[in-house]
Amino acid sequence: MTSPPANPPPPSRQALLLVAFMWFAYFLNYCDRQAVFSMFPVLKSDLGFTDTQLGYVGASFLWIYGVGSFFAGQIGDKFSKRRLIIWSLALWSLVTIATGLANSPNMVLALRALMGISEALFMPAAIALTANAFPPATRSRAIAALTTAQILGNVGGGWFGGWMAQQGQWRTAFFVLGAVGLVFALPYFAFLRGVSEEAQVETKKSGGSGALAGLVRTPTYWLLCVVFPVFVFGLWLLYGWLPNFLHEKFALGLADAAFNATVYLQGATLAGMLSGGVLADTLYRRTKAARLWLLTASLLGCAPFLHYLGNSDTLAATRIAAMGFGLFSGFFMGNIFPSSFEIVPADARASAVGVLNLFGAVISGFATLAGGALKQSVGINNLLTFTALAYVLAGLAVIAGIKLCFPRDYERVH
Repeated sequence: MTSPPANPPPPSRQALLLVAFMWFAYFLNYCDRQAVFSMFPVLKSDLGFTDTQLGYVGASFLWIYGVGSFFAGQIGDKFSKRRLIIWSLALWSLVTIATGLANSPNMVLALRALMGISEALFMPAAIALTANAFPPATRSRAIAALTTAQILGNVGGGWFGGWMAQQGQWRTAFFVLGAVGLVFALPYFAFLRGVSEEAQVETKKSGGSGALAGLVRTPTYWLLCVVFPVFVFGLWLLYGWLPNFLHEKFALGLADAAFNATVYLQGATLAGMLSGGVLADTLYRRTKAARLWLLTASLLGCAPFLHYLGNSDTLAATRIAAMGFGLFSGFFMGNIFPSSFEIVPADARASAVGVLNLFGAVISGFATLAGGALKQSVGINNLLTFTALAYVLAGLAVIAGIKLCFPRDYERVH
């Protein structure tokens, strides 16, 4: 294996601007999808939602989003990533506005499914376009910086949704978020027209056999498709039900519950994501499996904190557990896609993201559904403990994959 340069060249101005524009779009993406989870108590009172129907708010989005991501990845590797990104932003912004007009649980669920389709178009093309603009030695930092938008979008969307719902203005929250997206689409499109879609040639191409064929021949990639849904199951169990869990367990107001469910968790995730990106790029100079080792550290580190998040007796202890989980989860979130780019052909990156999202979203959709369906019988606290055990098994599986599969997969595409 050839070693990357000890001091990689600094990224171009256009590459940095690409991350900046992509960041704000990704921020809006998560604001629009997350705001609704802080509105659960109001949706129950205003529209007559049951707990099971609230579980489907997340599940319907994620299932459609996962299936849509699969096809969006194929489209992104064959056609213009730039146009796909802009269409996605415009469409999900319109769906967000329409959600503010919903007058029944079924209408909300239908619009969440439409949001899953529209947002699915964005991520495979956005991540692949960003990866194409940066060499491997700085790629984790670039994608980690981009993915911080997910964290701040969760915080901003969760807080804004909870605050507006508490003011009796939950419909207005959707109108505002959607309008911002439509306005931003104009300068975003103007910038993207000058961005190259060509990948840097540090990996081979699929040689005309097709993107999916290149993925199928890669055992390490399929291992990622197994551990990724395990990770996001725990993540979406927290995203979907932690605000309501804290609201009921500690008798917090809606805004306070949303704040405690997002700021401590997401603040630590932000730190873990940025430090994990730097650490992965630094360790990459020593081993090409650096990003996979960061995934292992994340899964094994998250597990105990995930258990204590649901089983701590005080709000202070719950906050500490949220920060511990967030720190280690950031390692995973910043490195899952860059780790896949080490072992897949250069012209299959959007497809690699899309297939990972398919597995992750479809399985993690059961997290919000399980939270609603099993909240009374099993309890959110026990669901978190069972998921923590799955994290440990997934971490051990990644170690086995590094030893048994990764070297051969890496050599095949370099």
